[in-house]
Amino acid sequence: MPKYSITVNGKDVEVDVPAEMPLLWVLRDELRITGPKYGCGVGVCRACTCLMDDEEIQPCVVKAEDADGAEVTTIEGLADGDELHPVQQAWIDRDVPQCGFCQPGQIMAAVALIDEKGDDVTDADIDRIENVCRCGTYGRIRQAIKQAARS
Repeated sequence: MPKYSITVNGKDVEVDVPAEMPLLWVLRDELRITGPKYGCGVGVCRACTCLMDDEEIQPCVVKAEDADGAEVTTIEGLADGDELHPVQQAWIDRDVPQCGFCQPGQIMAAVALIDEKGDDVTDADIDRIENVCRCGTYGRIRQAIKQAARS
């Protein structure tokens, strides 16, 4: 099997996996990183959303070979020690999670949006986020994104 070098949450790792293995399985099964969740497996629900080279991705549809040499950030890599990322803190402040299953993907999508737009995030920008939340906390998600963008 081929070996791939990936930087995950700031740590260099090497994995020996099939080229076609979804990056989500590399993260969850090989590296034991459980933040990105498996939902649909086709990139639609976005429960697995992560950043790869600072761009939003759905690792359920990214092949291991396509992540070779990349920098991947999962929700586990957002906090700086005990200091939460502003989006994580806003999620707590706004009491966003209910069941919590989709929240890592929601947070990563919000981080990507704020990284792109800065504090100039509009309602239309937030409307472009396509992550699915079965609990329907979209109103609180919107408030949290706006709070984090201002911080």
